[in-house]
Amino acid sequence: MANRRKNNKAKEKETDWQERVVQIRRVTKVVKGGKKLSFRAIVVVGNERGQVGVGVGKAGDVIGAVKKGVADGKKHVVDVPLTKSNSIPHPTTGRAGGAKVMMRPAAPGTGVIAGGAVRTVLELAGVQNILAKQLGSQNPLNNARAAALALESLRTLGDVAAERDISVERLYAL
Repeated sequence: MANRRKNNKAKEKETDWQERVVQIRRVTKVVKGGKKLSFRAIVVVGNERGQVGVGVGKAGDVIGAVKKGVADGKKHVVDVPLTKSNSIPHPTTGRAGGAKVMMRPAAPGTGVIAGGAVRTVLELAGVQNILAKQLGSQNPLNNARAAALALESLRTLGDVAAERDISVERLYAL
């Protein structure tokens, strides 16, 4: 009986993760007999409480590709420090391939002003007030990865103070 309750709690823990498919593409591989068709799925997973990951999966069918993408996304989860207004602590940029993503914190009530894959990453991370801009490549995979890298590079005042071995109050005084 107790074991069954544990299993239910584990399932509840898993269900607070959301997943969104950003793109599904048919890709081919040329083999001796001709072309072998498969699917590539770009998936973003997040719990809307400061954790988000971008994953890619390839399989012979769409459902298999999405499952692999979700598993890959959970392997590449990054923690996002959120402010009280559900924004980011400071402006940041991220690069992945030819894509560059700029992000700036916004006042409460602004909403998520971003497009494409970056918007999906920010929403699943739990960010509610932010300004973001995609520069360079329009590739959804590189833009999603650039957004995740930008969010990963964020630091709070407490992190910076700990790095410098000083108190947060002293950091404000500098």
